[in-house]
Amino acid sequence: MPATNKKGTSAVWAGEGDLNVKGAVTSPIANSVAFSYTDLDEWHQVATGKSDGFIYSRNTNPTVAVLEEKIRVLEGAEAATAFSTGMAAISNTLFTFLTAGKRVVSLKDTYGGTSKIFLDFLPHYNVSAHLCDTTHHEEIEAEVAKGCDLLYLETPTNPTLKIVDIKRLAAAAKKAGALVVVDNTFATPINQNPLQLGADLVIHSATKFLCGHSDAMGGLLAGKKELVQKVFHFREINGASLQAEPAYMIARGMKTLELRIERQNASALTIARYLKAHPKVKDVFYPGLETHQGHEIAKSQMSGFGGMMSFALDGGYDLVEKFLPKLTLVHLAASLGSVSTLAGPPRTTSHVELTEAQRRLLGIPESLIRYSVGIENVEDLLGDLERALAGI
Repeated sequence: MPATNKKGTSAVWAGEGDLNVKGAVTSPIANSVAFSYTDLDEWHQVATGKSDGFIYSRNTNPTVAVLEEKIRVLEGAEAATAFSTGMAAISNTLFTFLTAGKRVVSLKDTYGGTSKIFLDFLPHYNVSAHLCDTTHHEEIEAEVAKGCDLLYLETPTNPTLKIVDIKRLAAAAKKAGALVVVDNTFATPINQNPLQLGADLVIHSATKFLCGHSDAMGGLLAGKKELVQKVFHFREINGASLQAEPAYMIARGMKTLELRIERQNASALTIARYLKAHPKVKDVFYPGLETHQGHEIAKSQMSGFGGMMSFALDGGYDLVEKFLPKLTLVHLAASLGSVSTLAGPPRTTSHVELTEAQRRLLGIPESLIRYSVGIENVEDLLGDLERALAGI
């Protein structure tokens, strides 16, 4: 790949070339389960990790390697590894480093599946998990100082788009000797690079913005080589490997990542400002708004505010039930980051695993709607929202 510090170029070229069939302009899909060797010594060198190569696709695969290189370059990491889903990336990372007797500090506003691990799964393994008020940085620092093996952050958060100061909290974690892991799914490496702000590892649900087309699932982890290797060895034995075909589709989607994110950044800000001024909307959660609690922090650590937002109607869940079906340029579906706009309430999307009481405890109102802005013309999306709001 030519030397460049431009993310749009890296998204297209990183990982391409060395593994291609000679002359091919697109990296091929290597669906082979195993890779053969005529030289037994070379085979052994590759199998023991002393030489580069491929042995068995549960461990490594040429097509998956292309995707891993793309995220490695875009995040400025030493190494990267891939998983079958975003939750596989999160769970494998947490279970690699959090063994019995250890303590993790995190936020109350993490994705519902992540919260489930903290609230229900880790306690069974004698791992202590403390969830702090997300925007209360002093509380997080105090809990880290009490003793912490891993600080897990998500910013912007899902689904309320809260912002935490990665640089500040990473510095506190370093003083305590804790690892810092950041879920960067909402921001994408186009808008934010946590490793440059002090994080040790960065996680992506590649199913979302990286893929961008809602047609392939995957997860990615990037960061310090020593740490990534530990998670890789956990993953290769536990089997949450990414197959070649979805890896190819995600890598293909990433080639247009910068273009899509630039469009979604601009459209989301326009829509957020429109909704903020609408009398039937009680609140809008988008870090690009000057009125957002985390706006100044977001400005300091993000180059764009992303394509995700949420907003609360001025009423209860019954109003959500009336409003959402009136939207015509939206898929009511439990995902995000697609070229098409997606929307839904947390009770069926980000926090379906939790009870209403648990969602309330996390500060998620039942009237909240998560809205993932696609790449449609923004005037059409505004018109769609206006018609739906007029009908309730």
